Amino acid sequence: MSSLKNRAMAILEEMGLENWVKNLQVMGNDIVLDIVSHSPAMHERKRLEQALKITFSEQLPEGNLKLNILVESQEKPAEIKGNDIPGVKNIIAISSGKGGVGKSTVSSNIAISLQKMGFSVGLLDADIYGPSMPTMFDVEGHQPHSVQVNGKSMMKPVESYGIKLLSIGFFAGTDQAIVWRGPMAAKALNQMIRDAHWGELDFLVVDLPPGTGDIHLSIVQQIPITGAVIVSTPQNIALADARKGVSMFQMEAINVPVLGIVENMAYFTPAELPNNKYYIFGQNGAKDLAEKIGVPFLGEIPLVQSIREAADVGRPAALQDNTEVASTYMKITQNIVQSLVERNNTLPPTEAVRITTMAGCSAAKK
Repeated sequence: MSSLKNRAMAILEEMGLENWVKNLQVMGNDIVLDIVSHSPAMHERKRLEQALKITFSEQLPEGNLKLNILVESQEKPAEIKGNDIPGVKNIIAISSGKGGVGKSTVSSNIAISLQKMGFSVGLLDADIYGPSMPTMFDVEGHQPHSVQVNGKSMMKPVESYGIKLLSIGFFAGTDQAIVWRGPMAAKALNQMIRDAHWGELDFLVVDLPPGTGDIHLSIVQQIPITGAVIVSTPQNIALADARKGVSMFQMEAINVPVLGIVENMAYFTPAELPNNKYYIFGQNGAKDLAEKIGVPFLGEIPLVQSIREAADVGRPAALQDNTEVASTYMKITQNIVQSLVERNNTLPPTEAVRITTMAGCSAAKK
């Protein structure tokens, strides 16, 4: 295979498109590429065409790309990859409809609280574009080591405060922006899931990015999530997006049990007025939403300066023994475990989802 062809294939693999290539030929400087579109929709084919032309012009400027985008007459289901993670008993996804509600802070403190309860815990930072766990656990600059498992080289998660951690932040510089397209982000996420040696875990906590997009679909495709926790603040604009987050997991095609809703930044109590509560973002919004849509309300977390400070210095607030903050996170975590026990006693194991279109508009159970 020529050097130009090797480099072209490497670009396609980096974009996560290698399985869609029908033909790749190099004649002189001409690169003839026949590739199948993920979707028959015209706008999706245009997106694919634009992405390929831009990437090849940037990374292989000496090549002349001659592109032919094909649409198969009958859509072929994607490969099912959603097997269990060896050794992992329960997978909890922490999600939010919008950014800025403290989802990652809640994820880190739930993981710590589970560990303090005596469970073995891992934490997967699935927020590809905004990873924060290396900072929150004071392991910036660390990288997973390689270990041999049954003759295969695998990543050993970084450990901090007894939590096994993996994050794309371990592989990118602190100031480096991650500007991958959807297939590339999904491929990186799959590598962190499948190429990691998690060992025996009672819980794997997955900190999802905000919203309901590609990464969420990739996660439910790759692993059977035991249950999801939704984090929201009390104001209406956040609650509207939280409702969408619940709806996504409850879709018939996805069908991941929602363990409950956590209300973050519920109120503020000044140190000089310990008996006062100021509901800056509204009162009982997430609690009322949980009751309205019939999912458990897991508890409320006040707006406390020490929680933010603890995250910034890399020592989650739940580690502050004998404090009201640690007690609050512990109660919420106990409620999550109780909700999960009820879910495991009444529902069959969650199956991974097979996503069959680029946009995830149709899906089927494994």
